[in-house]
Amino acid sequence: MTKQTGSRVVKEDEIDLRELLGVLIDRKWWIIGTTVVFFIVGAAYALLASPVYQAQSMVQVESKMPAIPGISDLASISSPTGAIASTEVALVTSRTVIGTAVDQLQMDVVASPRRLPVLGDYFARKFEPKTNDEVAPPRFGFKSYGWGGEVLQIHRLDVPNGMIDEPMVLQAGASGTFILLDGEGEEILRGQAGTAAEGRGVTLEVVALRANLDARFDLVKLRRFDAVSDLQQAVQAVERGKDSGILQLTYESEDPLLAEAVVDRVSNAYVRQNVERSSAEAASQLQFVKEQLPVIRRQVEQAQVAMTAYQSKANSVDITMQTKGLLDQEVAVEASIQQLRLKQAEMDRSFTREHPAYRALLSQISSLEGRKAGFQRQVGQLPDTQQELLRLTRDLQVSNEMYTALLNQAQQLDVARAGAVGNVRIVDPAAVDIANPVKPRKSLIVAIATLLGAFLATALVFLQRMLNPGIEDPAQIEELGLPVYAAIPLSVSSTLPKLRKGKHGTRVIADGRQHLLAVTSPADPTVEALRSLRTSLHFAMLEAKNNILTISGPRPGVGKTFVSSNLGAVIAQAGQRVLVIDADMRKGTLHKLLGVSHQNGLSDVLGGKLPVEGAIHPVPGLDNMHYMVRGDIPPNPAELLMHPRFQQMLETLSAQYDLVIVDTPPILAVTDAALVATHAGSSLLVTRFGVNQAKEILLTLQRFEQNGVQIKGAIFNAVERRATGYYSYGYYEYKADGKD
Repeated sequence: MTKQTGSRVVKEDEIDLRELLGVLIDRKWWIIGTTVVFFIVGAAYALLASPVYQAQSMVQVESKMPAIPGISDLASISSPTGAIASTEVALVTSRTVIGTAVDQLQMDVVASPRRLPVLGDYFARKFEPKTNDEVAPPRFGFKSYGWGGEVLQIHRLDVPNGMIDEPMVLQAGASGTFILLDGEGEEILRGQAGTAAEGRGVTLEVVALRANLDARFDLVKLRRFDAVSDLQQAVQAVERGKDSGILQLTYESEDPLLAEAVVDRVSNAYVRQNVERSSAEAASQLQFVKEQLPVIRRQVEQAQVAMTAYQSKANSVDITMQTKGLLDQEVAVEASIQQLRLKQAEMDRSFTREHPAYRALLSQISSLEGRKAGFQRQVGQLPDTQQELLRLTRDLQVSNEMYTALLNQAQQLDVARAGAVGNVRIVDPAAVDIANPVKPRKSLIVAIATLLGAFLATALVFLQRMLNPGIEDPAQIEELGLPVYAAIPLSVSSTLPKLRKGKHGTRVIADGRQHLLAVTSPADPTVEALRSLRTSLHFAMLEAKNNILTISGPRPGVGKTFVSSNLGAVIAQAGQRVLVIDADMRKGTLHKLLGVSHQNGLSDVLGGKLPVEGAIHPVPGLDNMHYMVRGDIPPNPAELLMHPRFQQMLETLSAQYDLVIVDTPPILAVTDAALVATHAGSSLLVTRFGVNQAKEILLTLQRFEQNGVQIKGAIFNAVERRATGYYSYGYYEYKADGKD
């Protein structure tokens, strides 16, 4: 897609896969170098990073609690199978369970030997003690660091509330002595391993201390809540398989013994909590039964007294066989009702009346009450004596059976409470694979680092290309309507004056050496391109109004001075008289290339301080080439160029030389170039490979056109070799060795 701007056509940005591939090939060493750096960093991290070990334990959670003797199984429907696993996962990571591990392992006290940054842990891991008490000797003279084998076991650390979470330092002394310092280095207390020490409200009891003299340990007392919360986040409990009831507990740590101990403490605390929960349930049932025993016993005694009194009054009346049958049935039903009533009273403490288990119990009671009512209707048909005797006998037998059942249940519950068994058991105890740490995954880290380096390097190459879309093909300049007279490759043979430190900063000064590439390296491909430009320029200036040539550029740094001076040199070598004038009176650098002083130049001539002849000098080694440097920087360069003296000077010099080349300032910076170009018969624009953009060149052409100057063509300077594009071939493939 294109857009029209005046008489010139500008191409919009398009995606060119060939160009993108060429960009990658051109910057391949940058990409490879960056990738190698990332590879080295990744490999170094994988080598130096402390290994992390994972401890695992497997626990089985049964879907149903073991039945407690004497307790109805109706409550089992209160725990759906699918909800057990999620409930137990929450329980195993609860503060109660995790807090037990924190307390037993004293994880609210963090003590670690101070290591040398970056390499300290690596040296400590590589240390192999010959005895259990051996400690690695100090390295590189750093006595305060631990180098392997250090041990610090703390039995007790109590600090005031204001010192919780505050860092402290324990400095090892001789024969198990130590000094505890605060974060500011002030002494808190002194002590001896095996003895409790106190100072400034801090109590510290060290069980074991093994370290070099003056070695230091970083010590901090955490809030218990924070320690528990951190461990809750670190301990992972997941179900292995859907609704399997198998929970896997994992914990990762750089210390494999600590990892194993944490998982072991957590799993055992979880099992104990489950057992205690079952024992508590049995104890609650037992208390209820014991509360009912005295009540039932009084009922038995009252029934016995009533039975005895009635038999005495009725002269030991016996019940008939028919009444005996009704009695047995009614006693069985009444005993069942009484047992269900007890269960109802028990369930009132745990369930609402809308609970399915509670409603099922009421349904059973209602059914038995119906059967009892039927028996009572049959009893109502018996004689009064038989009815009363049956009632008393029934009450006595029911009370006896209830009392006996409660006694048995109390004994069973007492046994169940003492030997309660939960629905959780440890299948696999805590274990850790010391030979294979889970982190760092060295091969993966190296692979990711390498890929990341390659990706970032590629992204930076494309980003740089996107942010600086300089022209890299002369065809793009010609699409703007500006012919390209020559494409000059970047020379590796050119030399520049050295940078030196001046009073006002870094500056370049003439070193007395000539730096014309056409003289120092005449066979350089860059010089060959300038010779081609010389031929093109010869025909282009045939119809020009004079032999004055101005060379300018859009911005500084495009190489217009280099082109002007070396073009003058190759033309002089062809036998023509050439004069090169540095018309950039602000920052001209022609004198640096020629190795001369900038004084006594153009500004002095235009200012009337020096005659023209006094500012023109021959170039050593080139009889046909002369130069005029810029002179001292004037306060009004543009006004000097507009003075009639400048035009008169050019007309005089034009008659004396075959070609006058005027090196002008960049047009987008100042208007000096347009002022000079109005006096010239031909004007060329120097653009730099990969620097100038299409819009910048268009703006440059517009500036000249606004001043009535027509640019004849462009010089594409400092062309670099690319995998694709104009200079993927050309001068770089030609070698002047007589073989081609």
